[in-house]
Amino acid sequence: MSKRGRVLSFGFAAALVVAGGLCAAFVGGVTGKVLTVVLIAAGLGGALLLIFLEIGFDEERELARDEERRSTPTRPVLGRKASSQRSRWPRRPG
Repeated sequence: MSKRGRVLSFGFAAALVVAGGLCAAFVGGVTGKVLTVVLIAAGLGGALLLIFLEIGFDEERELARDEERRSTPTRPVLGRKASSQRSRWPRRPG
């Protein structure tokens, strides 16, 4: 998600909460109460879902970084065997 899309998404969720607050202040009766509850719940719920989405994207970016780090070849140190070539058990002094 681009930075602009992120700002617009969170801004829209905040606008819903503000619209709900304005409905509570200016619209009377049952209609005002229903609009208030619906708009504020939609705004807060949307913001919560966007937060979870951001956490998921962050996890995916971290996994991609780890995978790239693992896939880059490293040069073995001269005179030492690579870790895959080492024997499982150390030699006995002899």
